[in-house]
Amino acid sequence: MNFRPMTAGDLPELLPLQEEGAVAALSHIFPQDLSPFQREVIMERWGRDVGDPAVYAYVAADERGRLSGFAAIRGSELLRFGTARRLWGSGLATHLHDFVVEELERTSDAPYLWLRVFEENRRARRFYEKLGWQATDIRTQSTFPPRPHLVEYRRDRREAD
Repeated sequence: MNFRPMTAGDLPELLPLQEEGAVAALSHIFPQDLSPFQREVIMERWGRDVGDPAVYAYVAADERGRLSGFAAIRGSELLRFGTARRLWGSGLATHLHDFVVEELERTSDAPYLWLRVFEENRRARRFYEKLGWQATDIRTQSTFPPRPHLVEYRRDRREAD
């Protein structure tokens, strides 16, 4: 698997990949009949991210160049993260996570890394906890209806070898 910087040219392939995973993983939080995946808003957000020098966005691509995952970081925050549904359980998410943590540590000197996860996204929470992230007491609300709660997770920086 190849990890590389995301470009605006990746967005048409990225959006359906993200939508498929979001619908599968988050429909209990965002019922699709009431709060469907907001393609235009997500596409606009990725477009801003790709053009923002403070955001580092990446894609995972297979040997044929087909997108398999994505991530974005800003400062010490893991901002966005996901893999193609067809590859859930393959180990790709762990490899992409490790790559992104290295990038976070390379680009930020903050004492800890952080991310936010939907409180009811049990699958993602187990994934991050397995990889050393710890939930904090900090809760925020999503801007997307029905405005579910997000839990902040933190992870200490790795000690230098």
